[in-house]
Amino acid sequence: MPNEIRDIRTVDKTSFPYIFEQNVTVELKAGKGVVRCNIYRPKTSDPVPVLVTYGPYGKDIHYKDFHAKSFSEVNPQHKSAHSAWETPDPAFWTSHAYAVVRADERGLGQSPGMLDPMSRGTSEAFFDVVEWASDQPWSSGKVGLLGISYYAGSQWRVAARKPKGLAAVIPWEGMSDYYRDRARHGGILSNAFIKFWWDRQVITNQYGRPGRAARNWGPDTIEGDLPEEDLAANRNDQLVDDQNNQFRDQEYYAAKEYDMSDIEVPLLSVGNWGGILLHLRGNIQGYAHAGSKLKYLRMITGRHDLPFYYEEEVEVQRSFLDAFLKGDDRVGWSVPGKMPPVDLVLRKGNVGFNDAEAERTYERRTENEWPIARTQYTKFFLTPDLGLSRDVPIERKKIGYRALGTIQEPQVVQFTSAPFQAETEITGHVTARLNVSVSPDPDGPTPSDIDLFVTLRYLGPDGKEVFYTGTAGDPVPLTKGWLRVSLRKVNEGHPSHEDYLPHRDYTRRDVLPVIQGEVYTVDVEVWPTNVIVEEGGRIVFEVSSGDTQGSGIFLHNDPKDRSPEVFQGTNHLHFGPRFQNFVTLPIIPKKE
Repeated sequence: MPNEIRDIRTVDKTSFPYIFEQNVTVELKAGKGVVRCNIYRPKTSDPVPVLVTYGPYGKDIHYKDFHAKSFSEVNPQHKSAHSAWETPDPAFWTSHAYAVVRADERGLGQSPGMLDPMSRGTSEAFFDVVEWASDQPWSSGKVGLLGISYYAGSQWRVAARKPKGLAAVIPWEGMSDYYRDRARHGGILSNAFIKFWWDRQVITNQYGRPGRAARNWGPDTIEGDLPEEDLAANRNDQLVDDQNNQFRDQEYYAAKEYDMSDIEVPLLSVGNWGGILLHLRGNIQGYAHAGSKLKYLRMITGRHDLPFYYEEEVEVQRSFLDAFLKGDDRVGWSVPGKMPPVDLVLRKGNVGFNDAEAERTYERRTENEWPIARTQYTKFFLTPDLGLSRDVPIERKKIGYRALGTIQEPQVVQFTSAPFQAETEITGHVTARLNVSVSPDPDGPTPSDIDLFVTLRYLGPDGKEVFYTGTAGDPVPLTKGWLRVSLRKVNEGHPSHEDYLPHRDYTRRDVLPVIQGEVYTVDVEVWPTNVIVEEGGRIVFEVSSGDTQGSGIFLHNDPKDRSPEVFQGTNHLHFGPRFQNFVTLPIIPKKE
């Protein structure tokens, strides 16, 4: 029996330096239900621009309860009674004459309905909330979107729908392609993070779920708890759906698609070089393909949760939003050609990882385009003696390694370059061409596919690997890439296809056979990266059959997706005059 929907709004005009309206009901269009939001607005009679977030993590769950350690490290200027995970802090932004609208996504918190994150319905409801915010009497009519991760990834989709009032977006470390960035890397299910995310951060906040207040996970559902059978009927389990659907032309994935070129509002895409398993690709591809006439790409380093609140990064956010929501352009964001479109942080040296102050020593440089126009795409050939060389090898050889490697028992082949003779910058897209086959185990099943996991690593002049800050503060290498060989087909006719970035459609009609003993030449997309290789430093290219160091919580170990019946055996790399294996690195010469 569904709950009776009623008015649960409250208003507090005295307890905080801003007006706090809690559980305001937004009627969704076309009879699609309601969404509840909190409104934090300055104590002024003048209309103000609005920052909107719409997501699953609970508008009423305080940051300190959601992630106490992270909150303890947040810039104190962004700590308040209403701080929340991955969202702009209301006290700070209302003090700068913005209203903040924080909505509970449908089916979560105090918003009834079907829990189905990242679905088309999510984007449609977000669209309605943006238009509602632009129409309120306290609103200037201009809306901006600002948030991290989920609150960034959702921005791409709603911006493509062009809601009335939307004036600027800042997707801060947010994927833009659900299939390629999040669910299936190279066609391989990225299951472990999705399960962690769903179990800890989403289902725990479902509308009607009993015991939330007792667990210090926000207030209980005001309209009443729901029995488990109702809760189950009111949600689509994302991991189950990702497991049961493999291809982009299946309705589950197809419903999440949109045209990036439909995004026309001013865009500041902020990506993190360390986000090599979730968001990095999306920020760069979103920037590249958005149709906005005024669009900017800013690259950062550091942990996923903290840089958003750094003083210098907040000033970038505020100056961008002020330019388009207030008409106060202090640096030239709104003037075509005034601001360099690309602003990069350059990773040089070994400053350690998860050390914000040390990473602030990295220099920055602006560019006029992405990829950088002067990029020299340079092949480094894998050699049978496990080298990485500019010279083409001619020796015939086959190197084998076990299939179905795991993070506990990695199955890896590494190829290492000679020490670089001069400082060399690598910045941009990376691809790898490999010649691979698979053979069965004695008395084992006949393998019918190969999963390729590749990693690019950097060894400093001292011979030690340099690790960088990953999403969760963990040590990560330069970058990673993946490919399921049965999905090797490349669509060279697609507008997004480039030599440095092979385009795959990942549809059911693209599946190609993998037959034991046959050699397949494949191009592997490796996610973009940056490093300044010092004189004496070396690059390592790693090929494996499963996750290796740097994967963290983003493991690809679903037993159904990577079953022994399909993959068990020995994978091989083939070398010889007909089988050239190489990784193409984007070398950046110095500006003239």
